[in-house]
Amino acid sequence: MELGIRRLLPMFVTLALFFVASGCEKADRSLPQDVGTVQNISLMQDKGVTSEVEKIKIGFSMDTLEEERWLRDRALFKSAVESLGAEVEILAANGDDALQVLQAETLISNGVDLLVIVPHNAEATATIVKKAHLAGIKVLSYDRLIKNAEIDLYVSFDNERVGELQAEAITKIVPKGKYVYIGGADTDNNAHLFKKGVFNVLQPLIDKGEITVVYDQWTKNWLPSNAYANMKEALIANGGKVDAVIAANDATAGMSIEALEEAGLAGSIPVAGQDAELSAAQRIVEGTQTMTVYKPIPTLAEEAARLAVAMAKGEFIDTDRKVNNGKVEVPSVLLPPIAVNRANIDETVIADGFHLKEDVYRNKRE
Repeated sequence: MELGIRRLLPMFVTLALFFVASGCEKADRSLPQDVGTVQNISLMQDKGVTSEVEKIKIGFSMDTLEEERWLRDRALFKSAVESLGAEVEILAANGDDALQVLQAETLISNGVDLLVIVPHNAEATATIVKKAHLAGIKVLSYDRLIKNAEIDLYVSFDNERVGELQAEAITKIVPKGKYVYIGGADTDNNAHLFKKGVFNVLQPLIDKGEITVVYDQWTKNWLPSNAYANMKEALIANGGKVDAVIAANDATAGMSIEALEEAGLAGSIPVAGQDAELSAAQRIVEGTQTMTVYKPIPTLAEEAARLAVAMAKGEFIDTDRKVNNGKVEVPSVLLPPIAVNRANIDETVIADGFHLKEDVYRNKRE
């Protein structure tokens, strides 16, 4: 009898362990499905690991990507935002006001934490600011100022100074004579700032009768073809006799030079542009464009990205400058521009790596 019980004991132990294990399994299954997930998230947070849900997302609404300059801004801004551990979604409207508003609405509905805008139309984009604020999203105006809206921050270059640098460079070469001014888009606040800076320098000379502005016209939508038409018109209106040209950017300067070339005047008439595009740098070393204004885009993009991410995190941004946009005094960060000519091109845009020396001098004839 005792022998039989000993033989059955292992079987009883096995059965007991089986029922205990089964009970534990049922108890585990009775726990809520998300307990393990919550515990894991808590553990990750304790270890300082940021979940994807918490990652800052920046929306970047751009006017256009049809110019070399803005392609640089997009790439540099994206890289800078991502290096700060945030995400960025970028949409470009290519000069279409209605599309820019629609794209901004898309970014807002996608749940961005902050909206950065390069406006095509300084007035029309005020609508975007209102929509963003209603959604609890702050707005940073990038490079171009949004007018008549309560924007939270403006980051750009001192664009009035850009115009002053252009005019200072040309008046040193042509202190007296007939000037042509090829402006930017009337809808772009920067175009007005560039022009204001130019005439800050020209006006005293105009008042003295030393300089006469014989042509002054905006370039609709910044289209180079419109700048070309303006320059042709200026030459016809003045019998081909002009002494200097100041253009609102390098694209308009390039087309002005094309019109001058057709008239046999390229290289003999000083021309100013701005943006330090590669084509402009090439024209400077070739002798058909006198100067450009270098606005270090990496500095702008990196500073805007840093400020955008900080604002999205709720950090306070303290600035020592404000710019009136027609409605409010906007806290502003304005970076200094740099005049570039044949004498300092190697020490500025090339030394900074903005353009490669072999690219700048590619078309230069020995």
